[in-house]
Amino acid sequence: MNIGEAADMTGLPAKTIRYYEDIGLIRPARAANGYRDYDDKDVHRLAFIQRSRSLGFTIDECRSLLSLYEDKERASSDVKALAMDKIREIDRKLLELKSLRGTLKTLADNCHGDDRPDCPIINEIAGGTQA
Repeated sequence: MNIGEAADMTGLPAKTIRYYEDIGLIRPARAANGYRDYDDKDVHRLAFIQRSRSLGFTIDECRSLLSLYEDKERASSDVKALAMDKIREIDRKLLELKSLRGTLKTLADNCHGDDRPDCPIINEIAGGTQA
């Protein structure tokens, strides 16, 4: 199948599919005319990458997951370790976002939100100085 059909089947833009080929995540065959020729295995691999990315895995992590997926002798503990690393990263980001939210909420609560130019939000962003 051509790249358009592969894109339709996976929901990925053709540009993304070409990028995944450029970085070696997929290697479709080439037809006699030189066009990419995707088979069911390529489409399945693209869908696997898409699902991995939607779970927050980076390209390099997707590469590791693909390697584990293709290794029928893999230990599930290796896959779980990648997932647990991702969970810890997500938890860290959640803490950062909660902290950012708290800071911004405090600043917004202390802003009068009226016609006066004095604004603690701007002052904080400017480093505590007023222009």
